[in-house]
Amino acid sequence: MLQGNFFRGLGYLGEGFGLIRQPGLRLFVIVPLILNLLLFVALVWLMAEGFAVMIATVMAWLPDWAWLQAIDWLFWLLYGIVILLMFAYGFVIMANLIGSPFYGFLSEQTEKYLTGQTLSKDGGWIQILKDIPRALGREVHKIVYYVPRALLLFIIGLIPVVNLVAAVLWFAFNAWMMSLQYVDYPADNHRVSFGALRHRLAARRLSALGFGLPVALLAMVPVVNLFVVPAAVCGATAFWIREPDPTGITRT
Repeated sequence: MLQGNFFRGLGYLGEGFGLIRQPGLRLFVIVPLILNLLLFVALVWLMAEGFAVMIATVMAWLPDWAWLQAIDWLFWLLYGIVILLMFAYGFVIMANLIGSPFYGFLSEQTEKYLTGQTLSKDGGWIQILKDIPRALGREVHKIVYYVPRALLLFIIGLIPVVNLVAAVLWFAFNAWMMSLQYVDYPADNHRVSFGALRHRLAARRLSALGFGLPVALLAMVPVVNLFVVPAAVCGATAFWIREPDPTGITRT
């Protein structure tokens, strides 16, 4: 039986958007936000340049008819759709790789703001630098978890009749992954393993899916997804603090 509260889970992202505006947390939002903005601009430019070359090549193969040459706007429409889909999750994955040390510290500071308790004696930029190898390793672990399951869902989507449910499965899986992705930051701060985190979220699956759903939706909106990432980190930290832990995993 599914446990948790789906509607309470929905509210954590909204709370996260409120938290990133707090003075004590802004600095740890601004730095990765700038990095993500640079990444965003670079990806758009590279994809636009590459796609422009592809369009020019394809159009050169077509007969030199005015009406046929005029359909290049269809290719740019396709480019817009590709951008939307790639930014939904590809950008989020890359942004998390770049900002993971900052997000771990942002989660720690958010927990301190919400509870008044400090997790560690060491802090600041030195601690962020020390945490880079572990944070990157944790992100790679999540990618390894994601890829084979995503490939399985892709294969299911190719099977006639069965593929009718593939879209629903994709959506549910991506909501689950967003929850895993961001609740992992406070879990890592408490040295809870990724496997133990999965069991803990599975025990509160409705709350986890409620939290992951709006994150997955807003991740598909360019520019907005720049702000979704830090808000999701703060919201996930509130999730970690407030959702009961039926697995018996300690928080320290």
